[in-house]
Amino acid sequence: MVAMRSQFDEVNVLASEENWAWPLALRDIFQPRGVNLLVADSPTDFLNVIRRKRIHTAIVDMDSEKAGGLATIKIIRMNYPLLPCLLLASAASGSLLETALRLDVFSVLDKPVNMSVLLQQLDRLFMKKYNSDIFAE
Repeated sequence: MVAMRSQFDEVNVLASEENWAWPLALRDIFQPRGVNLLVADSPTDFLNVIRRKRIHTAIVDMDSEKAGGLATIKIIRMNYPLLPCLLLASAASGSLLETALRLDVFSVLDKPVNMSVLLQQLDRLFMKKYNSDIFAE
C-alpha cells in the first residue's frame, strides 16, 4: 500500500463540534495515526476551515443544531463537490438516506457512533479516495 504520509504533508479531518465527548473520541482514533482533527460548529465555519486547510474528509452530525447537518453537506457540495463526507444521524430514515445518496455522502452512520464502524468506514473511504491504509487496524 502507498502510505498517505508520502502523498501529503498532513492529513486533516474536519468534524462537527458537539457538546458531548465526540471530539475526544475522534482524537483517540486520529492521534496515533498522526491525523489532525479540526472542528467546526456551523456551515460557515466548515467552509472557512476548508478554504484555509486541505481537508481529506468531513464528518457532519445530522442532529447538530449549529452545524445544520444536511444544510452543511449541501453547502460543502456547492463549493467542494469532491470532498468526501460522512454523516452521523440518530434516526436514519429512508428519506434521509435518499438525500444523502443524492448529495454523494460516502456513508451514513447511526448515533451513538460505534467507533469500530467509524474506523472501518474511514478505512474504506481513505483506501478508495486516497489509496491509503492510514486507518487500517
